[in-house]
This record gives sequence, structure tokens and C-alpha cells, in this order.
Amino acid sequence: MLSLAFSAGMLGIEGYVVRVEADSSAGTPAFVIIGLPDRALSEARERVRSAIFNSGFVYPAGRLLVNLSPADVRKEGPAFDLAIALALLAMDEQIERGALRETIALGELALDGNLRPVSGILPMVLGARSAGFKRLIVPQRNIEEAALVDGIELYAVDCLQSAVAVILGNGGAWRHRTSAPKIADIDEFVHGDLCDVRGQLGPKRALEIAAAGGHNLLFVGPPGCGKTMLARRLPSILPPMTSDEALEVTKIYSVAGLLSGERSIVRARPFRFPHHTISQTALVGGGALAKPGEISLAHHGVLFLDELPEFSRAAIEVLRQPLEEGAVTIARAAGTFTYPARFQLVASMNPCPCGYRGTRSAECRCDEAMVAKYVSKLSGPLLDRIDLQIDVARVPFDDMVRRESAERSHAIRARVVEARERQRRRFEGTPLTSNADIPGNAMRPYCTLGDAAMRLLAHASAKRQFSARALDRIVRVARTIADLAESEDIGTEHVAEAITYRSLERIGAIA
Repeated sequence: MLSLAFSAGMLGIEGYVVRVEADSSAGTPAFVIIGLPDRALSEARERVRSAIFNSGFVYPAGRLLVNLSPADVRKEGPAFDLAIALALLAMDEQIERGALRETIALGELALDGNLRPVSGILPMVLGARSAGFKRLIVPQRNIEEAALVDGIELYAVDCLQSAVAVILGNGGAWRHRTSAPKIADIDEFVHGDLCDVRGQLGPKRALEIAAAGGHNLLFVGPPGCGKTMLARRLPSILPPMTSDEALEVTKIYSVAGLLSGERSIVRARPFRFPHHTISQTALVGGGALAKPGEISLAHHGVLFLDELPEFSRAAIEVLRQPLEEGAVTIARAAGTFTYPARFQLVASMNPCPCGYRGTRSAECRCDEAMVAKYVSKLSGPLLDRIDLQIDVARVPFDDMVRRESAERSHAIRARVVEARERQRRRFEGTPLTSNADIPGNAMRPYCTLGDAAMRLLAHASAKRQFSARALDRIVRVARTIADLAESEDIGTEHVAEAITYRSLERIGAIA
């Protein structure tokens, strides 16, 4: 006899409802699952059979058929186990069929009937709520993540018997209240404080501008000058995430399986620091299951690529489109998935293979051919997309031993938040969130230059042969500098400072 239950799956980071249809017929006992199941889901037959037996229920007789609809979308993972088991129990009326029609059931069954947590609970619960479902059953260990979604009736159970009790109307003991997530302020010391960095006033100023406008940043300097230390402290001066941003980042981490019971929501802006041996797939996402990559895990946060020329050129060149679009689309046989990837790129590199070109502390052993080969992986289009390109020198001894404390991150963050607020008011009613997002066709209304500033920019362009994209990025940086100075007008001093942050265009010429 036919029965119907409901579960949920994922397409990228979006959840959708799956109909679990179960039917039986006379004949040799068998259990078949159709609807494009993957290997883990095909093995649900054995898990569900043992869980039903060991939970004290009667396993249905005859030939069993379970269909997962929509049938043209590949289903992955063990999250459908609980819904399949409930559908089988309803098929021979061990539970009432009608009681399943308004309930989403999620969870992996152990052989003893206990319920195990699954990845991707947050997007699946959001998808269920969007489809109009008001009651959800989830594993106990997924409750903190599921409870981030309000407006639903949520039950957290630990075994199949408890899930059946909920369906039969005796689920008061497993009912859990939900509420909108509350995002605590970011601990500015999670990634260190900028007061830990001695000297380096120029690079610190560049970090402040990058944080205020959402700009990408490249540090170039010899080993030991503090490039990594500076980059690690960028999150400490970024504005705290909003609730919507935190939920969006948490969805990505949920799909990637990076959440735990102690970390039900990502509150701090991500800081991703992949090794230079990372593959192109691991960086942008993909693989057999089309999982999000490092650029998506850095969404609304920072992606730090240390020793940029050591990365494979194929890997770093695929960053060009996500840096412009704020998303990455992955096409696989199972479907096409789009993951958000609106991150700030911070990169560092040495000026040459030995690292000492242009310094007085050691003699450079590299000739021009070695330097050209070293930077050949950095194409002009990639450098064009990096707004701030900064020379970082070694800190003098006097600065390192100076007793006076440097400016703390919370003071810099206050200026950054104020500049971001100016941008929010300016972009109100548009999808733009920061100066770095201003498209080329909107430069004039948001970044108007006076005659003197325009002449300065024209002179610099004629002398340095800036590309059109580089010119736009100079103007965007000048807009951010003006915002930090609490000025609505972009003056010559703002443009002049922005031009100094393109001092490494010569790298593209060498390459």
C-alpha cells in the first residue's frame, strides 16, 4: 500500500523538499530505492531495515519500492534515512499515513535505530520552511543549527522510536523552541590585534582602507617583514557581520560539513589561509559532490594567499571571475551549482625568488630572468583586480623595541564602521554594499572627480599607462579614502594617495 513522507536535499547551498514515496507488492522480498540515489543513499536499505527491527517495529513484507521525487535530481547523503523508515512504517499502518504529510524528517539512522547528525541541516530547514512546511524532525545533535530558523515547529530526537512518538502526537518532550539568531560581537583578538604589529604605518593604513572599502590587497616585501602578521589582523578591523551575513556564511559551512555542536553559527568573519599546493578544485570548489571551495568558505571574510607566485597559475587565474562577480558557478554531471564567493583577497609575495631584491639587509642573488620567471604567474588582469599593492619594508630596530603602544584594532574598526555607514547611506536602495562593488557604469554618480583631481589622474595615467580597470579601481580607492576623511568630495589628496597604492604595476610589465 502506498505511503508518503517528506525529507529535504540540497542543490548547492539551497535546500529543497523531497517526496519519499513508498509502495509494496507481493513477491520475493526486496528493497529498491529509485530517484537517482548516490552510493550512500543506496546503502540506506540496510540501515533502515536494521533500524526498524532493532527499534521494535515490524519490517514490511514483500517487494518494497521507495521513490525519491523529483526523480531527475541526484540525491546525495544519508539524510533521507529517517523519512524512508517513517514511510515504510506508515505503509502497513504502524503509524498514521496522514500524520506524515505536513512533516519534514531528516537524519541518518544507525543500525540500532539511533539518529546521527547530517551535514547541510541549515539550508535544508530553510528550504522546508520556504516550501510551507511547519513541522520538522531533526537529529538531536543538529538542533543548535536547525534552531537558527524561526517560524517552524522543531523536534529534536535521538532515535527512530522518538521520531515515531512525535508523529503519533506525543512529541512534547522533544519539542524545541526556535528564534532568530543573535550575532554576538566579534572577538577582535581571534585573529590578533593590530597593536601587536610594530611600525609598518603605511601597510596599516592600507589595511584600514581595504577594510573600509572592501578592497583587495597585495603585500610585497622581503621575508620577515610582517606581511603574514598584517594580513591575519585584517578581520579584527572589519565591521561585525550582520545576522543575514552570518546565516549565509553558516549555510556554506553547513554544506561543507564544517559545523559542530559547539559551533552552530559562524559569528566571526572567515579567514581562510590555504597552502600554496592547493588544487584549482579545492580553491574554487567542485569535485564529485561539487562542494564549496576556499573562496566560498571565505564568503564575507578574507582569503589570504601567502607567497602568491608559488600557487599554480591555473589556480590563481580562476580567481579573476569570482573577484568580479562575487560568485562561482560549478558545472558537473549532477547539475550546475552556484556558490557565493564575495571575499576580500589579501595576498603576499617576495620581490624575487630569494626575497631580498631592493633591500639593504642582504644581497639579492637573482638576475632579471629569474625575477621574470618568478612573477610570470601573476598576469596583468589579475593584478588589475587587486586595488591596493603595497611595498612592505623590514621594521627598523628602534620601532621594534619602542615601548609606546600602537593603535589598537577597535579604534581602527570604529573608523572603518563609520566609513561603511557612509557607504550604506550612499548606496541605499541598491544591491551595492561597499565602494569596491561600484560597477564601471555607476562610477560617475558615486565617484565624481573635480577638475584638479581629474588632471592629476590623467597625468598619472599618461605616465604609468594604467589600464581602464586600474583607473576605475584607483577612483574607488580614492572614494574610500575620502569616506575615511569624512569628505563627500574626492579631492586631489585622495586621488594622489590612491595612486601610490598602484606602485607595483611594474610587476605586470616584468611578467
